[in-house]
Amino acid sequence: MKKLFLSIAINLLVRSSHSQALYPTDSLSLRSIAIDTVGVKNENQIQSIEEKIALNYLNALSSDSLSNSPENAMNIAIEAFSAYADLEDKKGISHSINKLGMLELKKEQYWKALDLFKVSLKLSEEVGNKRGMAASYNSIGSIFFHLGNYPEALRNYLKALKLNEETANKSWQAVSQEGLGRIYTEQKNYPDAILAFSTALGLNRELGNRAWIANNLESLANIYYRQGKYTEAIKENFAALEIRDELNDISGLAASYAKVGTIHHLQGNFTEALKYNLAALEIFERNADKSAISGVCAGIGNIYTDMKDFGNAEKYLTRALALSREIHFIQTIRESYLGLAKLDSARGNYEHAFEYYKSYVHFRDSLVNDENTKLITEQLMQYEFDKRESLNLAAQENKIALAEGETKRQKWIRNAFIGGFAILLLFTGIFLTQRNKIRKGKVLSDELLWNILPEEVAEELKANGSAEAKHMDEVTVMFTDFVGFTEVSEKLSPKELIEEINECYSAFDQIMEARGVEKIKTIGDAYMAAGGVPVANTTNALDVVRAALDIQQFMAEHKTIKESAGKLYFEVRIGIHTGPVVAGIVGLKKFAYDIWGDTVNTAHRMEDSGETGKINISESTYEKVKDSFICYHRGKIEAKGKGEMDMYFVEAKNG
Repeated sequence: MKKLFLSIAINLLVRSSHSQALYPTDSLSLRSIAIDTVGVKNENQIQSIEEKIALNYLNALSSDSLSNSPENAMNIAIEAFSAYADLEDKKGISHSINKLGMLELKKEQYWKALDLFKVSLKLSEEVGNKRGMAASYNSIGSIFFHLGNYPEALRNYLKALKLNEETANKSWQAVSQEGLGRIYTEQKNYPDAILAFSTALGLNRELGNRAWIANNLESLANIYYRQGKYTEAIKENFAALEIRDELNDISGLAASYAKVGTIHHLQGNFTEALKYNLAALEIFERNADKSAISGVCAGIGNIYTDMKDFGNAEKYLTRALALSREIHFIQTIRESYLGLAKLDSARGNYEHAFEYYKSYVHFRDSLVNDENTKLITEQLMQYEFDKRESLNLAAQENKIALAEGETKRQKWIRNAFIGGFAILLLFTGIFLTQRNKIRKGKVLSDELLWNILPEEVAEELKANGSAEAKHMDEVTVMFTDFVGFTEVSEKLSPKELIEEINECYSAFDQIMEARGVEKIKTIGDAYMAAGGVPVANTTNALDVVRAALDIQQFMAEHKTIKESAGKLYFEVRIGIHTGPVVAGIVGLKKFAYDIWGDTVNTAHRMEDSGETGKINISESTYEKVKDSFICYHRGKIEAKGKGEMDMYFVEAKNG
């Protein structure tokens, strides 16, 4: 076995011929140390000492500074590996290989690290070491995130999270949540990102993991500055800086400096932004951290572009691009191309700027696209369903136990009252009454279920106890929003406000039912519906546009009636988009049918980018309905988080 594991090390690692081992590593030397220590050749005592020696290697590695002495750390890790191979201890071998992987990851040797983590995972699986498996899954997830493969990163993070929850390992749960938060951030799913980072922060505060608390605070700051909440972002970043300073975490301080610099840049404080980023760069260069160097160089290049110092801007941006391409750091490759596009645009080199922008779009779309969104959403849905299934299974086992107890109780009741015929008749009467109540309750529960879920989904839930999440290739999603809702609602009494909303939404519900469109939910003053769910069809775009026109007509008539009565009224804005979604049930107690995916976000953007009283549709919906309705091309309109998109107003039906 030792030969097998040593061959793995030889294939995956290159050990310096000049390095000095901290301990002798051949099995004879290990045994000699053990014999000398205990003074006798007792096999149990010898094995115990050998295991302590092997553990000492890993303990030495944990206390060794990776930044100050990475070569020494690598030597210790190899000694640990060799010692555990002597003992044929798979758990220890797996642990030491995981350490080796972390060291390769630190050196940005991603593929080598990935191979090591996979070997560590396999060994942990063989011995049933769930904590070791979770550690490997987390590490593999971080590599795939770095390489821009978000679906694969998510798959590994979710596996790690499940195992960490099973073993009640809160520290590693926090690591998994931090990984999930980063994926959500890149997908611009900021609410879920904040929830994941906040969950990680709560766990780390409970455990007192101060270094990770700083990481979580910086991740939250990143979300806030993306949302334009600069005050909150600065606050969280400086809180992280204080922790880094107390811990004397130089690399962490550099990361915090870079983030603070980014926020100053966004606020237009170029001098402060440059000061913080250059300080960060100095530390990163000292540590030879290529991924961090490439990221901060891209930031410095963008600052110089805004300062009109085009020479320095080009110098730092080209360095960022070269480094990020060398280590295949997709996120920084993307940002470097965007920075170079902005630089050449500022210089007036529009042809070069366009070429750089095309490269940026290519890498942007390789990270965030419909296919990745679909895979990520499906995996999250599957994780939630698996989690719910395990809860349901536990609940079912509890019910069975209760039922067995109830059966015993019923036998006792039967034996106690077997001689009393009158009481038996009374029991029969009670039983019939209860059965009738149960039947009525079942009818009522069925009616309630049909009222909150689509009929097909409700029947599947009744039959199977669960409803499977489904990917739908073509669904048309509609959002409506009351324009000036806040201003109008402030002038109405609570009773008048509820009556007004209820009148509008009731009419919308009737329109959806008449047009065969599924109402999904209401969110405050927004109403969401979709065609083509839960049963796929080819008319969903036409059905939804017809429903939108009906809403448009209802709201126009409603406005006339309200105006004539001298009352306030709502006006509506409608947006529609067609594309793929994932559909299914959410919740354990209060079921709700919902849909997810970029199609939903885009439909919302269509509503945001529309005009009062009009129906704004995307190009994909236009292609489906252009022969049945009169559509007016609005040109390319900027959609928040989406860039420029072709949009159309639907104003009337043909004929």
